[in-house]
Amino acid sequence: MSYVTRGLAAMAAVVALAAIDPAQRPALAQSTVAFSGYPIGTIVVRTNQRRLFLVVGPDRALSYTVGVGRAGQQWAGTATISGKYIRPAWSPPADIKRANPSLPNVIEGGSPRNPMGAAALTLSGGEYAIHGTNQPGSIGGFVSYGCIRMHNRDVLDLYARVSVGTQVVVTR
Repeated sequence: MSYVTRGLAAMAAVVALAAIDPAQRPALAQSTVAFSGYPIGTIVVRTNQRRLFLVVGPDRALSYTVGVGRAGQQWAGTATISGKYIRPAWSPPADIKRANPSLPNVIEGGSPRNPMGAAALTLSGGEYAIHGTNQPGSIGGFVSYGCIRMHNRDVLDLYARVSVGTQVVVTR
């Protein structure tokens, strides 16, 4: 499938979601900034800055504010996007379930209690994702068990711009 076809398919998915729920309409990234050192199309998360960058051109990136892992639950490394999901269901991983035993085994997609928000981009390795949130006030903090949280409008914007296989680099 060509990049153009993939891009059009992703945009169609976002438009379809926006037609269903106007509150989930994607917004433009918060800013375009000078950024270098990575190939175009790479996602770079700088946990110390609580920023996610999507490299869009030579020396340019879209910059989004994100929530990142709490102390002791941050990670650094390289992964790829292994899956893309709109309104995914969520099953708490074992460590989260141990810390919160009253959580249900599954929270259906679209539920206001679902911490994955409007969309999720799962990362290779299976433990973490870049996803929306049902707690927008947490964006910009050290708040998660290692996942990268975005405002729902921002994760939908990113979702439309990237594909499975996109490289993700997480630094501290």
